[in-house]
Amino acid sequence: MARAALLLKRDLTLGTLTDRLSQVHGHRVLVTEADGAAVRTYGEAADAVRRWAGGIAECTSPGDVVVVATPNGYEQLLLCCAISRAGAIPAPINDQMTPAEIAHIVEDSGAVLVLESAADLEAAAPMERPYPSRPEEVAALFYTSGTTGQPKGVALTHRGLVGQWTSAAVWPARLHRDEAVIALPVAHIMGFAVLIGLAVAGIPTYLLPTFNPVAVLQAIETRRATIFVGVPAMYRMLEEAGAAERDLTSVRVWASGADAMPRPLAERFQKMGATVTLPLLGAIGQASFAEGYGMVEVGGGVVAKVTPPYLHRLSSSLGDALGFALPGYDLRIVDEAGVEQRGGAVGELQVRGPGVLKAYWGDEEATDAVITEDGWLRTGDLARKGVLGLLVFEGRSKHVIKRGGYSVYALEVEQSLEQHPAVLEASVVGLPDDRLGEVPVAAVRLRAGTTLTKARLEAYAVEHLADYKRPIRYLVVDDLPRNGTRKVHKAAVLALFA
Repeated sequence: MARAALLLKRDLTLGTLTDRLSQVHGHRVLVTEADGAAVRTYGEAADAVRRWAGGIAECTSPGDVVVVATPNGYEQLLLCCAISRAGAIPAPINDQMTPAEIAHIVEDSGAVLVLESAADLEAAAPMERPYPSRPEEVAALFYTSGTTGQPKGVALTHRGLVGQWTSAAVWPARLHRDEAVIALPVAHIMGFAVLIGLAVAGIPTYLLPTFNPVAVLQAIETRRATIFVGVPAMYRMLEEAGAAERDLTSVRVWASGADAMPRPLAERFQKMGATVTLPLLGAIGQASFAEGYGMVEVGGGVVAKVTPPYLHRLSSSLGDALGFALPGYDLRIVDEAGVEQRGGAVGELQVRGPGVLKAYWGDEEATDAVITEDGWLRTGDLARKGVLGLLVFEGRSKHVIKRGGYSVYALEVEQSLEQHPAVLEASVVGLPDDRLGEVPVAAVRLRAGTTLTKARLEAYAVEHLADYKRPIRYLVVDDLPRNGTRKVHKAAVLALFA
């Protein structure tokens, strides 16, 4: 417990994280990567971060932004730690992004360096003493789509990105064996935050670079993993891939985030896991299911609930509640005038706490639009307070499409499609999908005298949009359905695809 206290200190930063973890967990396994990379211990990770930080310090100055455009993997997280150790600010990006999207992020962030691999760094003396960053300073930029169209850099502090996970240090990692199987993108805030939380808790991670349901099931079954964290779309695909026919009784905790988890699906997976596995007696009971709600602007999660084994009826009685606010966070529900709602009325969810973004990078107007004068984050999500004060999600006030756990902002896709010389106007909506939750589809109006085949429009989207943002269907229309004020009527657009 004395060693764990090192991680509970309030001065923890992204740049000092691996040093502290190494002092606490030493030669224990931190991560095993499924692509054949060597098993890495906590000590080896700390050595790599010090070594890479030395190389980064040679070519950057404190406060510089460094874009981390590496393939998805643990190296991306460790490079972010190394950049922070050198006093610079990492901006990890998804390896599914197109060159045009990457170019925008490099320009918007003012990055002085783009890393595609740790091998890009020149050999230098290890940086033994980290740059003295303060917890309230910016730790990293996470680029997210936005209602204003182009991706914006969300500036998160060390306290928000790392400090809120320190309580994970009390996990009894040395009292029983654990291993988590993860196949999340590290540049996505959920993947980044989950890996930090597991590392602080001392839980080894088996990391797959891409999600493949068969490979995930094989990993859980053969490695006897005890934890799996994914998004609802992953659980649907695991079920389709034959999860019920696999031996998944080693799993004690299933966890989900980034989108609403259907309760029946969660209950089916709880039955596939077990509470404990004993010699001679085998698997006993069911697994627990943990769910979280959050967004990149809060550095991960702010609301969570855990459904223990056999408490489905209790879970059902609470309806579709997302859970309780995590320690350090306050929640309020307000109407359009900003007046706090009482008695279970639906309104916009606002959040206050340590993870709330410091700012949108270089965009004071956008920052002012989401942070109230008294410091609350406007999430744009609709919610109400339910039984026992639990938060109940009621929908999104912004046009956000949740595709397999990714947030796809309709306006960004629309503006990208409208850059095509033949497209006059585009309207993008989310079509319900059994596997991914929602998928984007687009209705477009063409400029007079032009023609455009769907194949050419698809080819254009491949060049300009990441895979998860691309519409799966296109519909050319003479006009878009509109309401009385001539705004596009999104529900009517969606009906066109029925």
